[in-house]
Amino acid sequence: MQDVITATLWFAALSVGLMAGVYFTFSVFVMQALDAAGRPVGMAAMQSINRIILKSLFLPLFFASSLACLLLAVFGVMIWGSAGAWQMVMGGVIYLLGMLVVTAAANVPLNNALEATDAAGPEAEAMWLRYMQHWLPWNHVRTASCTVSLVLLLAAIAER
Repeated sequence: MQDVITATLWFAALSVGLMAGVYFTFSVFVMQALDAAGRPVGMAAMQSINRIILKSLFLPLFFASSLACLLLAVFGVMIWGSAGAWQMVMGGVIYLLGMLVVTAAANVPLNNALEATDAAGPEAEAMWLRYMQHWLPWNHVRTASCTVSLVLLLAAIAER
């Protein structure tokens, strides 16, 4: 069991770190660059990003990292009181709530609404403004959650 926990911890730390980096880039400069390009260009580019990301390695990593964090939360409860257990639980839960739940409840519905809007149509300006006002703050939550989760998972590795 210890080897499974150790392998899961390492995989989770690496995958959560990668996810933190993806979200960080969108929070820090990608969305600003798209917005600066102007609504028709920025909106069409984001629609393209949303389509392509679903066919990339991002999606398997998204689900695998979520599963690893779920397992770590369960493992941490099972070995509660052992070195690194509470960090595994908290790291897993923060990731699941701050990344997975936020993505499903906030970012994906906004992505779907953006996809359903013609970038050259009459409702595009209002949609892009709404998208930028709501999608970006939720992405900041994902970035912070992934980063905090990564720190906790690394602390669990160090403790063990």
